[in-house]
Amino acid sequence: MKFTVKALVTALSLTLAGCASTDIDTLLTKTATAENRSNDNKARDQYRHPKETLKFFGLQPEMTVVEVWPGGGWYTEILAPVLQQNGQYFAAHFPSDSEVKYYQRSLNQFQDKLASDDVYENVTLSEFYPGTHHNIAPAESADLVLTFRNLHNWYMQKDIEGINEAFKAFYSALKPGGILGVVDHRLPENRDSAKAKRSGYVKQSWVIEYAEKAGFVLEAVSEVNANPLDTADHEKGVWTLPPRLALGEKDIAKYQAIGESDRMTLKFRKPQ
Repeated sequence: MKFTVKALVTALSLTLAGCASTDIDTLLTKTATAENRSNDNKARDQYRHPKETLKFFGLQPEMTVVEVWPGGGWYTEILAPVLQQNGQYFAAHFPSDSEVKYYQRSLNQFQDKLASDDVYENVTLSEFYPGTHHNIAPAESADLVLTFRNLHNWYMQKDIEGINEAFKAFYSALKPGGILGVVDHRLPENRDSAKAKRSGYVKQSWVIEYAEKAGFVLEAVSEVNANPLDTADHEKGVWTLPPRLALGEKDIAKYQAIGESDRMTLKFRKPQ
C-alpha cells in the first residue's frame, strides 16, 4: 500500500492532535483529584465542572494563562499543576494597595496558599481592579484569560464602566488569536437588568454585547455549567444558593436541592 507525503503528514497531524487531547484530559483528571485540592473544593466539582470547562476553553499545558480574581484559589489548585512544567500562570488578584479589608484578607490568604505547596512555585501574582489596576500580564503575552463569576462584581461596583475596563484589560493581555473564557451567573433574558443589578446575575446577551464592543468575537457557548432548577429570583440574590446559603437555615433544604446557580460559559477570541 502506498502513501503520499500529504497523506502521511495528515495522519501524523491527526495523531499528534489526539495525543494533545489525551494529555490535557489526563492532566485535568489528575489535578482535579490531587491531594493539594481540599475536599470542600472537590465537592463543588458537580456544579462547577472544572475539567469540562477548561477543556472547552482550550487549556493546554504549554499556555500562558491569566486567571482574574482567583479568590481563594479554587481554580488555582487545578491550573497551577497543569501549567507548572511548560506553561505560565498569572493570578491577577486584588490590588495590594487596596484599602478594602476584605480584599486584603483574601489576598493574604491566597499568598499563604501559594507558599503552602511547591505545586504553586511558578505562579506569578499580578493585580486587577477596573479603572486602576489593569496590568494583569505583559501586553499580548497570554494565550488564555479566564474569569469565573466576577463580571457581576465589577458591574455592581463600577457599573458599565467596570465591565468596559475589565474587557479592555483582558484584550490588552491576550495575544492576537488568544481566548477569553467567561463563566458567570445567568439572568433570564426576560428580566430587567437594572432591577437585578444587586442580585449577582447578569444576562448572557449583555455579556456578549460588551465583549464584542471591546473587540472580542464570540467563538462558542457551552451549557456545561447550566442549572435549569435555578430561577434566579431569590431573596438574597445568587448568594441565597449554595455554597453561601445566605438565609441560613431558612428553606435550606429547598436551596440545597436547587444547587449552585445557573451559569453561562462563553468562549471569546481576540481577532488575529
